[in-house]
Amino acid sequence: MNAIRMLGIALILAGALGLAYGSFSWTEKTHEAKVGPIELSLSEQQTVNVPVWAGLGAIVVGCALLLVGKRT
Repeated sequence: MNAIRMLGIALILAGALGLAYGSFSWTEKTHEAKVGPIELSLSEQQTVNVPVWAGLGAIVVGCALLLVGKRT
């Protein structure tokens, strides 16, 4: 299996996951403070929305790479 076909499969999987979930998020610590026995921390949740066109585009490009990979 060559690199072009593996990239095509990865793009198809990433596009399908992007369409299935629509967004992903993570929590990031932004501030931390320690004053004597008191400890304070602030967390911020980040969210990234995956557009539908990006998921579909990744699937189309992945399929094209699979077709090109078969010819070579």
